[in-house]
Amino acid sequence: MVGRDPGEPHRSATSLELFFDLCFVVAVAQASASLHGALTAGDYATGALRFALVFFTIWWAWMNFTWFASAYDPDDIPYRLTVLAQITGSLVLAAGVRRAFEGGDLRVVTLGYVVLRTALAALWLRAALSDPAHRRTTLRFAAGVTVCQFGWVGLLFVPSPVRLPGIVVLIVAELSVPLWAQAAGMTPWHPHHIAERYELFTLIVLGESVAAATVAVRGAFDRHQGTGALYALAGGGLLMAYAMWWLYFARPAHILLATTHQAHRRRFPWAYGHYLIFASATAEGAGLAAYADHVTRHTGASPTAAGAAVTVPAAVFLITVWAVHLRPHQRTVAERIPFPVAAIGVLMATWAPVPALLAGMTLAVLVAVATVPRR
Repeated sequence: MVGRDPGEPHRSATSLELFFDLCFVVAVAQASASLHGALTAGDYATGALRFALVFFTIWWAWMNFTWFASAYDPDDIPYRLTVLAQITGSLVLAAGVRRAFEGGDLRVVTLGYVVLRTALAALWLRAALSDPAHRRTTLRFAAGVTVCQFGWVGLLFVPSPVRLPGIVVLIVAELSVPLWAQAAGMTPWHPHHIAERYELFTLIVLGESVAAATVAVRGAFDRHQGTGALYALAGGGLLMAYAMWWLYFARPAHILLATTHQAHRRRFPWAYGHYLIFASATAEGAGLAAYADHVTRHTGASPTAAGAAVTVPAAVFLITVWAVHLRPHQRTVAERIPFPVAAIGVLMATWAPVPALLAGMTLAVLVAVATVPRR
């Protein structure tokens, strides 16, 4: 399993990678549904924290395999079986998401995560045997991933008060593994392939967000035969989804990643920054669904809290897409200033009677401002 050519023409995602992504949709959907439940119950702080932690395991497992497959992908039988083992781990993880949200029970989530990561460590060991030129790097990856898994399992046996600090320590350790491993030499990742993989997962989380909001709004219409607030929510949600898609795909990522003298410096902020992009896009659907419940069921949440569930994820998505994905392409203040201004406008919509509609209109105006001058 030698490294693939980073300049290989016509490199695209394989059917196995697409299958891998589709199975991860299950975990993303469970995280979104659980956050929706927490927001509807008014459990904002704990729900958001648990969502952030659970989504980290989903994103990190997906991202690590994506970068591995960009460097090594022989598509032989052992490779396929190992990837299928990772998919199995993702489904186990998804099965444990609700337990993690409702009672803080991390056992099933940890089991799925360990299956995912152990299979990845096996792939790194196989790469170490087959690719002497990158052996130090691949062995560091295998060692780092394995040590972190011992840490996650051990965390299940510590007292509850020290569990959260332990999780933070392990997250920092997980994030540090690629930095430490790549310091020994870079694996031959492919810019076009990586860009396509991230674009596809962005479509997945945006699609999940639309699906979650659609189900909730449809249910609200069925119960109440439609109100002005629901129509505003539906229209605003559509505008937000369309604008989020438009802004993310305004510039192709491979151009940024393929700038040879800066690509290696940019790749970690770009790759890690996508955690906030993916998480906020997923949370947006949960926020819209929770606002539909607020309008029709009068859940007890204040209008400000319900509005924030819609506007905060949208603002996080906007500012992160701009910071890691679009700003490096921009050369003038006139190009840059509309994005933070729009993010402030989206947050201000929290206090509006129709926050989703006002936030959606703000994002639509931003799309027009950012797009029209280039034509």
